[in-house]
Amino acid sequence: MRGWFVVLEGGDRSGKSLQAARLVAWLNGRGKRCILTREPGGTPVGRRIRELLLDPRVEMTMRTEALLYAADRAEHVATVIRPALERGDIVVSDRYVESSLVYQGDAGGVDVEYLTAVNLLATGGLEPDLLIVLDAERHALAGREREVRDRIEERSGDYHDRVRRAYRKLVALRGERAVLVDAGRSVDEVEQAIREAVLAHEQRRGWR
Repeated sequence: MRGWFVVLEGGDRSGKSLQAARLVAWLNGRGKRCILTREPGGTPVGRRIRELLLDPRVEMTMRTEALLYAADRAEHVATVIRPALERGDIVVSDRYVESSLVYQGDAGGVDVEYLTAVNLLATGGLEPDLLIVLDAERHALAGREREVRDRIEERSGDYHDRVRRAYRKLVALRGERAVLVDAGRSVDEVEQAIREAVLAHEQRRGWR
């Protein structure tokens, strides 16, 4: 039986990576076979692409950026995500296609239809069973800045506000397959909200 594909998304400093790791630990503790992966950088090829994409010394157009993310994603789906799903595992990914639709698309100005077509080619149409978006106003995340920021984090506050609005719009369009979680609360409260979202979706879809 095919496994489930769960994606965590959200703006920078929303706590995705920590919550993705906690979700995997919880699922494994429930006896599920689960893997944690990320974009960009979930494969050896992807790790090289990630270095380039996040290097603050590198300049590139938004379209070039989008195509590099798609290249990372193509390798990721082919060598990590699909094989795990075919084994019946749960795959939890820290970012996926939705990041490109938001960061390079709605916030970055690249045509969303173009991005959708490019990512359809990259993924073969693979979509998450459940999309969890961590959402918070920038002031609620003010204490989470890193000392050294990457190329994306260095963008303006206005850009990151557009990212947040785009994620909220995306969740509204995805219906019951997407959940918006308030990331401005404590780490434990956010973790509990994510667990509840997974359990509700599990019951609704009959996951085992």
